[in-house]
Parts: sequence; C-alpha cells; structure tokens
Amino acid sequence: MSANSNDTNQETRNNQDHTSANQTFAGSPTIANGNRHGRGYGRMHTIDKRRTIHPEATRLGLDHPDINLLDAEAVAQRDRGEAEIDKERRAASVNAAGSKKTAQHGHALAGILGPAFVAAVAYVDPGNVAANITSGARYGYLLVWVLVLANAMSVLIQYQSAKLGIVTGKSLPQLLGERMGDAGRFMFFAQAEVIAIATDLAELIGGAIALNLLFGLPLFIGGCIIGAVSTVLLLFEGGKTHRMFEKIVIALLLVITFGFIAGLFIAPPNPSDVAGGLIPRFTTTDSVLMASSMLGATVMPHAIYLHSTLVNDHYAGGQAKPTIKRLLDGSKIDVVWALLLAGTVNLSLLILAANSLYGMNGTDSIEGAQHAIVSVLGPVIGTIFSIGLLASSLSSTSVGTYAGSEIMHGLLRIKAPMWACRVVTLVPGLIVLWFAPNPTEALVIGQVILSVGIPFAIIPLMRYTHSKELMGQWVDGPVKHVLFIAVAVLIIALNVLLIVLTFLGKA
Repeated sequence: MSANSNDTNQETRNNQDHTSANQTFAGSPTIANGNRHGRGYGRMHTIDKRRTIHPEATRLGLDHPDINLLDAEAVAQRDRGEAEIDKERRAASVNAAGSKKTAQHGHALAGILGPAFVAAVAYVDPGNVAANITSGARYGYLLVWVLVLANAMSVLIQYQSAKLGIVTGKSLPQLLGERMGDAGRFMFFAQAEVIAIATDLAELIGGAIALNLLFGLPLFIGGCIIGAVSTVLLLFEGGKTHRMFEKIVIALLLVITFGFIAGLFIAPPNPSDVAGGLIPRFTTTDSVLMASSMLGATVMPHAIYLHSTLVNDHYAGGQAKPTIKRLLDGSKIDVVWALLLAGTVNLSLLILAANSLYGMNGTDSIEGAQHAIVSVLGPVIGTIFSIGLLASSLSSTSVGTYAGSEIMHGLLRIKAPMWACRVVTLVPGLIVLWFAPNPTEALVIGQVILSVGIPFAIIPLMRYTHSKELMGQWVDGPVKHVLFIAVAVLIIALNVLLIVLTFLGKA
C-alpha cells in the first residue's frame, strides 16, 4: 500500500509540473526552467518576428497548410527574389529596346550619309575652277552640256564604286591588287600615282593662288602653307576621328558652294542662253581639248578609287554596320545629293564666267578671272570667290592624299604613313610653283592627264560590279551593265580623240 501511494503522489506532482509549464508558456514569452530557454524557443520566436516583418509568410502558411512557417517564409523569399529578377528583366528589356532604337537611329539615313560628300570634294577642286572658268570665258555656254553629261555619268560611276566597297568590304585598289601579278600591280600603281600627282598639282596651285589673292603671299610660300594645313587635316582621317574628318570636309564643301555661286545672285544669267548650251556640239579642236579637261575635272579617277574605301571607313572603330540593302539604298541618296551639289557648283562656275567674263582678256588664269570678277561684280564677290577657292584647295588636297594612300595600300600592299604620301604628291606641285611661268596653264594640263587616267579606273570597276563571284546577289543586271559600258566607251572615245589631236598638234 505504501509503495502504490508513493507512485500515485509522484504522478500527481509530474502532472502539476507539466500543467504549470504549459501555463507558464501560455502567459510568458519564456519557458520557466531555471531561467533557461527551452527547445524550440529560438525557432518559434524567430517565426513570430518574421510574421511581423514578412506578413506574406502567414498568408502563404494559410494558403499552404501542409508546409510549416519556415518553409512558407522560404517560399516568400523565393517569390520576392523572382519578383526582383522580373523587375530586372523588365528593366533590361526596356534598356535593350532603347539600345535597339539607338542602334536603329545610328543606322538611319543620317548615319549613312557622308562618304559621297567627301568624294564629291574631288569634283569641285581648283582644277574644276580653272577648267570651268576658262571654258565659260572662251566659249560662253557652248560646253554646258559637257558638264551636265559628266555629272550624270559621275553619279553612276560613284554609286558603282560605293556598291563595290559595300558588298565586298574591300576597295577597288585592293581588289585590283589581289587579282594582278607583281609587274601588273606596280605598273598600275605607277599610272595611278601619276594621276594622284596631277590631282594634287591642281589643288596645290589653286590654294597658292587663293592665298596670293587674299594676302599677297608668293605662290611657293602659299603652296607650302597649303601642304602643311592639309597634312594637319589628314590627322583626323581614319579610326574614331574619321567622322570628324568627314564633317570638316563637308563644312569646307559648303564654303566652296557659297563662294562659287554667290556671283550668280548679283548677276543672274539668261535661262534661255543656259538652255542653249545643253545642245551637244563642238566648234574647234581647242573646244575638244577643253571638254576633255572639263571631263577630267568632273569624273575624277582618284574619287572612283577612294569611294569604295570611304563607305567602309565610315564605320571604322568597330561600329556596327547596317545591312547591305540598307547601305546600298542610303548610298544612292548620298551619291545623288552630293554630286548634285558638286554639279551645281561646277555649272555655276561656267555660267558665271560665260555671263560675266565672256570675251574679256586675261580670264584664262584663275588670277585673271578673280580680277575680272572684282571689276564686274565688286570686291566682296571677288573675296568670297577667293575664300571658296581656298576651301576647295584645302579639302580636295586632303582627299587626294587620302586616295593616294589607299591606292598604295591596295596595289603595293604597303601601308605608308599619311605624311609620306603627302610628301610624294606635294613635292612635284611645289616644283611647278617654283618654276612654271603660268601655273594655271599647268593646272589645266593636269586635268587632261586626269582624263586620260579615267579608263583605268572605270573598266575594272565595270568588270567587278558585273562579277557574280564578287557581287553575289548584288551583281549588276544586264541593263545597268550595258549602260555602264556605254558610259565607259564614251569617256574612252573622247580621250582617244584628245590624244590624237594632241599628237597632230591640233589641240
């Protein structure tokens, strides 16, 4: 009896202790056991705190009664993380869309324009000034048709050069160098270098004359200044600064345009007289020589070589290119607008001379033409004309040296420093300025040399743009190819006639 009584009393005390512990837990944040936290306190206390901080854990617990609260909190944290990731993805999508829009803007028409305007500078160099003013002063409006025809042909030729560069990613000289033997490459380079020297001769003489007219500097000193300044401009060519080079050249082109057409606003020509010059005809053998000179000054061989390079250098520095179709469409607009501007300048020069200088003595030289302009139209127009001539020289001599460098690189596979190419073409021009009694006459002869060099640029271009192997789906169709052949035949025939007349002493 005594043993059973003791067991019963012990069980009663245990039940009381258990009840007391439960009451303590229910009414106190701690479990009374020697003032020590019992098992499970940290877990339960953390859950209570997290319920307050993260109420969504309770919601998840109610929505998913089969998981405990800590698992519910893990799910909540995961959802919050996924929500943050979704936000980041949405932000990234917005940024990507903005970047895509920026890229598309970079591939817009404004981003494609430029190469043709740089090439067009070659069409308004001082050689054009001499040839067109001499033509207008001697023959009036007789040779207007030559300029219009030459400008129309130049649109086709320059676009074909741009197309070749865009589709193949290579320049015309580079393609020639890959397809010719060593002897052929050297001989082709030799004639191209003569063309480059003749080009720089015209540009250097024109700039020296402009400085003489503006500041009274001797021609040789003026030529040295033009050479130095143009070399500085060439520092911007290539790489990340190439766009800056384009902008400088285009700005000079605008100065040229204003400088050479300003006189027409003072003394507007008779439209019917200008229209009469659109009828193709010659009067003397000398007019054939002049027409050839004008053609050489308008369809420039080095511009044909260079344009195929410009369209690729336009995206130098790792810049993304638009699609070939987009580039070709943009180049059409680029070429038409650029050469329309250049053609307008050339036509304005001839019309100005025909309208204001026809029959006047001493207009066969640029200096004489400027003095005649001053006497007829006033000193302001004469000064503007001289500024346009200076801008023409600086821009065109830089572009000419750029072309010479690319010709050397493509044909000889030598990447010479730009300053070295500048010296090669500069020295002959300085020699002419030092010794020639009439630099303007040497300038016109230089344009004839350019005319002789045109077939060497046009014929390979015609062949390559009609090559399925090179052009793929962008190969010229039969209509365009026949048109290109007709242009080439016309230019070559005019040059052959010029050579024959020269040897017979009639030109």
